[in-house]
Amino acid sequence: MRATLVFLLALLAGTVAGGLTVLAGEGAPRSLLAGLAVVGLAVPFFNRLIDTEGGGVQPPGPAGAGAGASSAEGESNG
Repeated sequence: MRATLVFLLALLAGTVAGGLTVLAGEGAPRSLLAGLAVVGLAVPFFNRLIDTEGGGVQPPGPAGAGAGASSAEGESNG
């Protein structure tokens, strides 16, 4: 399901980029290359954006918990 969504979004982005290139006055070969380049770049982007593992962003812990809070109180900033 995730792969389908990633490829669908990449294909949509490539189609939009190719269409905008055609409207800009470039020829069909350049528009096709621009669309394919966007698809190639969009697949890893959307794959990372729709990450099911949840390893990228973690919620912050409670205030005062952790090693950084207790060790920073005794140190001077100079």
